[in-house]
Amino acid sequence: MKFKTEKNIILENKQGRKFLADFYIPEIDGKLPLVIFAHGYKGFKDWGAWNLMAEKFAKAGFLFVNFNFSMNGIGTENTSEFTDIEAFSENNYSQELEDLEVVIDYFSKFENVNQDKISLIGHSRGGGICILKAGEDSRISSLITMGSVDSMDRFVTGEKLEDWKATGVYETYNSRTKQQMPHKIQFLNDYLENKERFNIQKAAKNIKIPTLIIHGSQDESVDVSAAENLSKWIANSKLLLIENTGHTFNSKEPWKDFKLPVAMNLAVKSAIDFFDKK
Repeated sequence: MKFKTEKNIILENKQGRKFLADFYIPEIDGKLPLVIFAHGYKGFKDWGAWNLMAEKFAKAGFLFVNFNFSMNGIGTENTSEFTDIEAFSENNYSQELEDLEVVIDYFSKFENVNQDKISLIGHSRGGGICILKAGEDSRISSLITMGSVDSMDRFVTGEKLEDWKATGVYETYNSRTKQQMPHKIQFLNDYLENKERFNIQKAAKNIKIPTLIIHGSQDESVDVSAAENLSKWIANSKLLLIENTGHTFNSKEPWKDFKLPVAMNLAVKSAIDFFDKK
């Protein structure tokens, strides 16, 4: 199926911060199901093979949207490097939930979108954000997670917590880019102030929509137990474990091949089949 793409559309959130989104749309008549993809921690819309995933969805008849969270560290000029570390340091879960809402609001208003078929896909921490959003937004009709976390308390527990409180900054190292990536204390404060809203277990137990939980059996970043927990908490869910693959389903940045890695292709095919049946 033929499709067309529009990349780097500029969206704006309530704080006036601009961020980028792409959409891939099949060249067919009629109302289309809308699928919105949320990247994970230290991720971005142009990372690895996400664009090939988007194309596969468009060829299958979906209007597919891929976007950058507004404060993920990727600006509006350079779409593949973390050039705005200051923005990254000011990011938090509340902001990501607001950004996702902006994206849903914007693309759901397209005249060729089927309002009854608005779905979310989230990878890693983006999976957690999508679970939280699906638990509070009645527009979402189905949900898929890929290598998703089952808790949003990363960085807010453990031995480094007291150092964070004392210094006001918590730094993580990006081994791919060789950058130190800081989180200011506001990240911790936002979590503590909204702890109930960010409770994935609570949100998951409130989700009634069809949900597919995809996870690599050898995920080195998010243990398989996270997927098993989500499967227990979300009543109308199906768990798919993909053997012999890790957190990114054998994709990497940069991805120079013209086709999806086998594990990711299986994940995407399973996701499309799941949506088609719903």
